[in-house]
Amino acid sequence: MDFCLRLMTPATPPPRLAVMVFPMDFPIKVMGAQVAGFVEAIEAIALAFDPKFDRSTTELRPSSTGKYLGVTITIQATSQDMLDELYRTLSTHPMVKVVL
Repeated sequence: MDFCLRLMTPATPPPRLAVMVFPMDFPIKVMGAQVAGFVEAIEAIALAFDPKFDRSTTELRPSSTGKYLGVTITIQATSQDMLDELYRTLSTHPMVKVVL
């Protein structure tokens, strides 16, 4: 059997990623159409998950055409479950196109 194939067999667990240590500052980039209320909606979600979220740390990056806006928020993550739920909440918001 080829060496590469042996490495990819189900018996071999996938390599582990670096372990996250909570609490930690965690940046999240959210993209959506550049419309009124988009930034405020993202910041409101951030505040719901992290009451100490500082709106002054929000970073905005418009697309080259100005049609879309990238919003980076940095929250204090306390657990993986919190991050998972925050991603679900952001991803299902009607103004959001992508969450990274």
